[in-house]
Amino acid sequence: IFFINPLLSIIMLLISVAFYTILERKILSYIQIRKGPNKVGFLGILQPFSDAIKLFNKNLISSESSNFMLSYSTPALSLILSMMIVSMLPMYFYSSFDNKNNILMFF
Repeated sequence: IFFINPLLSIIMLLISVAFYTILERKILSYIQIRKGPNKVGFLGILQPFSDAIKLFNKNLISSESSNFMLSYSTPALSLILSMMIVSMLPMYFYSSFDNKNNILMFF
């Protein structure tokens, strides 16, 4: 039961980042007077999930002189560490923007 709240906050954070990305792409497309991402689903609502599937299907390119394990584990490690920090924030009593100590995480 203690793992449900952090896991739920991590899932909601990842989904919200995906939809903020599509919102940013839509706003930039309207600024540039074009339609924007509307290929998948109604008005491009499923576009973040299509982008995620495309990201996982990409071929990974590395040089021969690089450390194989380090170069492939670093992005996953940074994502895991940032998700661990977000899951430790107390978000059930007040907003994280109201607390002076929690706002330092965003800088």
